[in-house]
Amino acid sequence: MKNKIIISVLLLIFVSCQKNSELRFEELDAKYGIYIDKLDYETINRNVNDGQIPIALKDNIDAQGFANTAGSIALKDNFPSKNAFLVQKLIDNGYFVQGKTNLSEWANFRSVSSTSGWSSMGGQTVNPYGLNRNPCGSSSGSAVAVALGVVDIAIGTETNGSISCPSSVNGIVGIKPSVGLVSRSGIIPISNTQDTAGPMAQTVFEAAKVLEIISGFDPQDPATSDIPSDMDFSFSSDLNKDAIKGKRFGILSAGSKDPEGQRLISKFTKILEKLGGSVVEIDDGRTYPSKEEFFVLKYEFREGVESYLSQSNSNFKTLKDLIDFNNENAEAVLKFFDQSIFLMSDSTQNMEDMYEQSLAVVLSSRQQIDMLLSKYDLDALVGLSRGPAWNINHSEGDRKAIQDQRSWSVGSFAAMAGYPNVIIPLDVIDGLPVGLSFIGTKWSDKSLIQYAYSFEQLNGFDYKPREYFKK
Repeated sequence: MKNKIIISVLLLIFVSCQKNSELRFEELDAKYGIYIDKLDYETINRNVNDGQIPIALKDNIDAQGFANTAGSIALKDNFPSKNAFLVQKLIDNGYFVQGKTNLSEWANFRSVSSTSGWSSMGGQTVNPYGLNRNPCGSSSGSAVAVALGVVDIAIGTETNGSISCPSSVNGIVGIKPSVGLVSRSGIIPISNTQDTAGPMAQTVFEAAKVLEIISGFDPQDPATSDIPSDMDFSFSSDLNKDAIKGKRFGILSAGSKDPEGQRLISKFTKILEKLGGSVVEIDDGRTYPSKEEFFVLKYEFREGVESYLSQSNSNFKTLKDLIDFNNENAEAVLKFFDQSIFLMSDSTQNMEDMYEQSLAVVLSSRQQIDMLLSKYDLDALVGLSRGPAWNINHSEGDRKAIQDQRSWSVGSFAAMAGYPNVIIPLDVIDGLPVGLSFIGTKWSDKSLIQYAYSFEQLNGFDYKPREYFKK
């Protein structure tokens, strides 16, 4: 009788803990706007108990059983017939999709006055490190899900900043791989030149392990055919604290004009030197071709999104269809910002000559990065990924809100070039995380991951949100 009572009490405690965890999970999702859609908690636990590993997907990646919406209510009925290539690889390796995370609508490519982390499908995702703080975009929900601990690993996508920025401001690890390392088939696109998917996680090892799985050739994505024949995909192997020893790093100057930025540059410089690396001051005279890049993105977006829609189960097949839908549903879709980029993108038809000229300028960024690495005999570039999170400002958008916060960024040249960028947490400014980027030439992903891992071990960043979800 005594044993039966003990077992009954333990069972009640277990059930109570499970119920409390479920309530906490749902509470965090609702408070921070993490998911657009997700499995119920009972199904998640059953899958975990069966030995499967939960992963969250940004809601622009095809996964059977979930609508793929890009955050837009226009695509709320876009249920894919098959999984994206990377999703199927995850499933084949023991993962299951816990849910589809919120994002900046259309991956932050609908308006020049947008607010990152907001979509008409998912509302506003909120950075867990501060009241009314922006999570950055467009992989906002994926970053916040990992930062809060509701999932250990998530997949984001980046065209320019959409993995690196949310990883940095939410205090997590992000890997923006070389373009072509991870297939883009089954992902709602912006730019064939710059798009990639990549892992977001608590640690470098966890992110590297997932990158091993999702990398590789896909006949549906020609960019993956450029992967070198001798590419080493064992990204989580050979990780050790000595990887930086004997390596040379060029310091990117972003943040150097801000006192707190100077402090963090000094901090990571000392850590690199303590790990046996050499730190090199470089003369970075590159001028960012924002006009040309923006035109390339606008041109490629129309072509890419219409190609995706033509093969999808959505009733919308052209960018003009989406523009018309947004106008007809302006109260829900356009209540905070317009669709100026959609309109500009749709107007790029028959502008092939300007596209080719702009693309040539964009692609020259590759030679510029390689020139810096060669000129100073560098193994990688390193710098502060992004300034701390700014306030959410629906009335004036990110552009105005960022003006009221310390602001810097180092990842845009790498994004434009299609080169890898590994982001890890470095420190905090005013209680808000700031990340560190390791950037290298194309296909140097494994080396950058090794440097990031080595730095991570000595840096020992362990600053979590107050409401971190302890399972």
